[in-house]
Amino acid sequence: HNGCLQLEVTVHGDMAHAAIPDSGTDALQGATHILNALYALNTDYLKISSSVEGITHPYLNVGQISGGTNTNVIPGKVVLKVDRRMIPEEDPAEVEASLRRTIEQAADSFKPPRGGRAIGVDVKRILLARALKPLPGNKPLVDAIQKHGQAVFGEAIPAVGTPLYTDVRIYGEHGIPGVIYGAGPRTVRESNAKRADEHLVLEDLRRATQVIARTLFELLQPT
Repeated sequence: HNGCLQLEVTVHGDMAHAAIPDSGTDALQGATHILNALYALNTDYLKISSSVEGITHPYLNVGQISGGTNTNVIPGKVVLKVDRRMIPEEDPAEVEASLRRTIEQAADSFKPPRGGRAIGVDVKRILLARALKPLPGNKPLVDAIQKHGQAVFGEAIPAVGTPLYTDVRIYGEHGIPGVIYGAGPRTVRESNAKRADEHLVLEDLRRATQVIARTLFELLQPT
């Protein structure tokens, strides 16, 4: 599955009364300049593709923005939370360094209106989830789940990548083979993930439990 890098970007301006904006520097305008530079990267990411079936290309999202103190005050600080999904072929260290450069260059190129002082930027990493890659030894897991999945559900279970990231990566980082097998909708869209009506069909959950039980029974047989 994909990896994920999340950064917290704090843009520092100079808070001032809205009646005299010349006396401050609007951190939100500076943050907007940085946002435009970040979102422009998504166009470049379309040119990068993964060789893993089920995974397309990298992408970036800003999931949370907070700042300001009141309607009649020029914001002195704005915080952005950036989510960057990484395909398995990417190096997380290089991705983070590139993002930091983009943010710093955008901050340096921002020209405050009315000759205000420059903005400042702090960047803090809040999450690094590495991509899960197949390891030697995971084939028996894949084969068993596919066999029992087809027997229980009556359809072939493909072995593909997913643009999500999961805790299985932690095992992979320690050299322990693993696979992801989920009960429920076949796609994120179908599940309405992150919406109020995110769901799965209970019968799918019951049958997936049977698949796991059968798989464990097979794998735990003495050799």
